[in-house]
Amino acid sequence: MKYIDIENWKRKEHFKFFYRADYPQYNICMDLDITRFLAFTKEHTFPFYYSMIYAVTKVLNEIEDFKYRIREGKVVLHDKINPSFTYINPEEEDELFKIITVDFKENIQDFIESAQQASASQKEYFDLAGTAGRDDLIYLSCIPWISFTHISHTILLNRDDSVPRISWGKYFAKDGKVFLPFSVQVHHALLDGIHVGKYIDKLQAYLNAPK
Repeated sequence: MKYIDIENWKRKEHFKFFYRADYPQYNICMDLDITRFLAFTKEHTFPFYYSMIYAVTKVLNEIEDFKYRIREGKVVLHDKINPSFTYINPEEEDELFKIITVDFKENIQDFIESAQQASASQKEYFDLAGTAGRDDLIYLSCIPWISFTHISHTILLNRDDSVPRISWGKYFAKDGKVFLPFSVQVHHALLDGIHVGKYIDKLQAYLNAPK
């Protein structure tokens, strides 16, 4: 991790312009084609949810702009971003989710095993002690009951809250393909539409040819 010299940063003017906003977040929703990726997870008997968490986090780490965070008006660049995701135990009847945070691993099978173990072993709904002060994260959630066209997120009215929120919904079939409703919410002081577009293009390319 390193601090960015904002005064000599190419994004200086854009950062200062959008950092003034009372609500500097914006959200973009779209459908992703997961036809090949879904077949890949079934072929390897990988759980789709954890596989998607892996794909989303892997591609995000390939784009530097998504690894910036704001701390007390200063900008830091992380070496690696890790997933913090919601999880509901299907065997429990309380219908309450936990938030699980794990380190990202480059190998998909290693990551899935680590995420599954953490989901099963964590007892608290919110492990606040384990994530206090961390912003090397991406917040992930899934709404598998709804094929949404738009979604909003709870957020602190804090200009420094710059962790991206990414969500996806219930996938559906159309014209012989399978699509996944997908949402990206980011801080405009750090990321513009062109960056979200690059992320979606790279993510779609990975979903078309997963490894």
